[in-house]
Amino acid sequence: MTSALYLHIPFCVRKCAYCDFASWATPAIDPLMAAYARALELQITEAESLGLLEGCETAYVGGGTPTLLGEKDLGSLVSSVRASAPGILELTCEANPDSLADEVLLVVREAGATRLSIGVQSLDDAELAELGRLHDADCARERVSAAVASNLDVSVDLMCATPRQTDEGWARTVEGTVALGVGHVSVYPLQIEEGTALDARYADDPCDWNDDGVQASRMTQSQALLEGCGYHRYEVASYAAAGKQCRHNIAYWTGVPYLGLGTGASSMLDLEGYLRLREACRRLPEPPLGTVRARLTVRTGRGELAADPRLSALSFSLEFLSGPQAVAEDLMLGARLVEGLRPELVSRARELFGARLDATLEALLADGLLAERGGLLAPTERGWLLGNELYGALWELAPGEVADARC
Repeated sequence: MTSALYLHIPFCVRKCAYCDFASWATPAIDPLMAAYARALELQITEAESLGLLEGCETAYVGGGTPTLLGEKDLGSLVSSVRASAPGILELTCEANPDSLADEVLLVVREAGATRLSIGVQSLDDAELAELGRLHDADCARERVSAAVASNLDVSVDLMCATPRQTDEGWARTVEGTVALGVGHVSVYPLQIEEGTALDARYADDPCDWNDDGVQASRMTQSQALLEGCGYHRYEVASYAAAGKQCRHNIAYWTGVPYLGLGTGASSMLDLEGYLRLREACRRLPEPPLGTVRARLTVRTGRGELAADPRLSALSFSLEFLSGPQAVAEDLMLGARLVEGLRPELVSRARELFGARLDATLEALLADGLLAERGGLLAPTERGWLLGNELYGALWELAPGEVADARC
């Protein structure tokens, strides 16, 4: 029914300067964290009873800072996922170095986690301070090394085009991360989001260190460094050693249904999955005629969710996609992957869009945003660097406006 499960933990010691995610600074002694974790466990059980976790192969506990829950509550949450979705092949917990204690490592592994995704961002103390991170470079190295030694699969997130970063400093961060023996590295350019502390700090600054040219240069530099160390790029921002790709990431880019639980969490359900969720949550609207896909985001606050964890008590914002809109979305998402657009997806799109699809693909090939590789249409480096143009052209194939609702 769903191939992937996402659980959102909206707690942090403090907000990072760039963060606009659904997370709030929360004292370690706040009982809300334990109550919220218990609420998610109840929702997981209810989702299982509705058949929503049938076929679930990956799970991801993200945030926020899941490791802030501590070994007891995070371990219990991981165990609940394993009990309700026994077919899971990959179970990832996000972590920050400052809260990744040895006890947490041990408990989440024993509870059934297979993978950690650690938010390092940089191995330069000045850059980390600008970003508002709690850890320093030495802490990051020590905690990532401990995670690798635990025999969990380890991924590290890095951020480029940040204040005080230089080409030389970025190379040291990438090479230093590789030296720690991780199997997966994700690289993201900093996005300065409206309303964040970083946005306020640099409101009157042209931010030349973050312009499109710098972002493109650092992403190209990352590719050369990581591929030179034996990692292969499988998605625009993701590099993996052999056999270490993130299954959960791939689920997002290949159009399979996934369920998101927790404040701010997003789901993408097929029509059958949406109707099953609606059995429990009758306040969800009836889908418009022709709907094949529903996107939902949980609007219920963390305190409300902890106080009443029933799925029927949740509030959502929603989007309903028709068949042609869902295919256009899959084309757009698939263009993030190195392997390119699946032949069956292109064939289905040609049935729906006819000459419009061929004209769009020809234009993207002519502009150098797509290329033919091994009989498949795949994004080029230029296509990734000009992602808005590539993805936008594919999404423009979608007819009409996406229907939305709130409940």
